[in-house]
Amino acid sequence: MIYTVTFNPALDYVVHVENFKREAVNRTTREEIQYGGKGINVSAVLKNLGIPSTALGFLAGFTGKALEEGLKSTGLATDFIWLSQGLTRINVKIKSAEETEINGQGPVITEEALSLLREKLGRLTGEDILIISGSVPSTLSHDVYKNILAQLQSRGTKFVVDSTKDLLCSALPYHPFLIKPNSIELGEIFGEELKTDEEILDKAKKLQEMGAENVLVSMAGDGSLLLDENGECHRLGVPKGTVKNSVGAGDSMVAGFIAGWLQTGDFGYAQRLGTAAGSATAFSDGLAAKEQVHALLDKF
Repeated sequence: MIYTVTFNPALDYVVHVENFKREAVNRTTREEIQYGGKGINVSAVLKNLGIPSTALGFLAGFTGKALEEGLKSTGLATDFIWLSQGLTRINVKIKSAEETEINGQGPVITEEALSLLREKLGRLTGEDILIISGSVPSTLSHDVYKNILAQLQSRGTKFVVDSTKDLLCSALPYHPFLIKPNSIELGEIFGEELKTDEEILDKAKKLQEMGAENVLVSMAGDGSLLLDENGECHRLGVPKGTVKNSVGAGDSMVAGFIAGWLQTGDFGYAQRLGTAAGSATAFSDGLAAKEQVHALLDKF
């Protein structure tokens, strides 16, 4: 079974404004509620691709109840931990000529709640995959990723980590099966601006030396670079299309990669399916649908 963990889920209030103006009254042309959080996005796209998973994380208040009910209505399996205080955050996504995001803080996660998560994860085995994505609330220590992976290292569970800088680096000694920084995040880890494939590959090798098994670097419109556990470098572009949405594209790439690897065991195909899934989300208003993904896959 695949499990995803989202420490700070959200209801995403997406508003479309024809010509957004600051310091003025703006009226929407369309609006919708989406169920956000990087791990939740991964679970949703896995479901769309026919791969079951269970979404774990923390919820609170009436916003948390709305998020859980919404996810269950889509057929997504969840096993959230409920917090006694606070509210699951609401993020505002403004879609206009440019995208603007206002992200909420989220509730305080107590040590008791963390213990409940560790208890759930303690049941995982070598047959399971754990995907940890995104940031953690400011009230949590940056050691939280490291502590979870240390707990599970001896159980043979495969880990996927999609986060930034300190959170990502803290996971490397536990040999994650896959990490997925983008090229900017990769440069930030080493305090450099990476401009060429050679520079990106060099830093991907360093992350592999630090413990990662497979390093998938997303490069926006320039595609992606994968350094696999066999030391082979795979360079791939992206299909042509009109970008409508950047939210969830990286999460969709992770979901597509894992789905492709589970289906074939082939890293090249996994990268192709991941790229198709990420592009399908970028080219649509919501998360990638199976038909969109396979239509794009045929264009590689």
